Amino acid sequence: MKKLIVALIASAAAMSAAQAQTTTAPRAYLGAGIASADHDFKMSGATNVDTEGYKASGKIFGGYEFDQTWGVEAGYTDFRKSDVNYSIGGVNNRGETKGHAYYLAAKATLPVNEQFSVYGKLGATRVKSELETLNAAQNMSRSKTGAYGALGAEYKLNQNVSLIGEYERYGKSKDFGAKADVFTIGAKYAF
Repeated sequence: MKKLIVALIASAAAMSAAQAQTTTAPRAYLGAGIASADHDFKMSGATNVDTEGYKASGKIFGGYEFDQTWGVEAGYTDFRKSDVNYSIGGVNNRGETKGHAYYLAAKATLPVNEQFSVYGKLGATRVKSELETLNAAQNMSRSKTGAYGALGAEYKLNQNVSLIGEYERYGKSKDFGAKADVFTIGAKYAF
């Protein structure tokens, strides 16, 4: 029994030492990406709704990795402008939606090998959506704070440069503008 306990303690110490060697030093990173969100329009009484659908937009982000597993990240996504055509009471209307979002999230990373890892992010977002119509009678602007979450994968090209791909969720669905579901591809530089 004593030999088994000594063997378990020695194994645990060896695994801890091996893990300590693979742990990376804390470091910061900056990145940019292309985010794609489907644009939607829902208004009471609106019919024959026609939107531009998915549009590519820009995203910038930065973060800090405490070690190879834990970190924090903040970012900004511009959802661009999208045209919308609709009818209310038989009268055709045109408008334009636009919006953006900020987020702050904790990030957990699981390395698969030296180059590839998967991660999840959970935090808060502030989303602003605006609608401008030609007749200006139906203009709206809404800002909401909600939950932010993401699942993604990262491929390291070298020690400093990585490619990322992720699915992000910016709060709840909105009545107009970019939907809450966003797909992003990008690159980041760690220093």
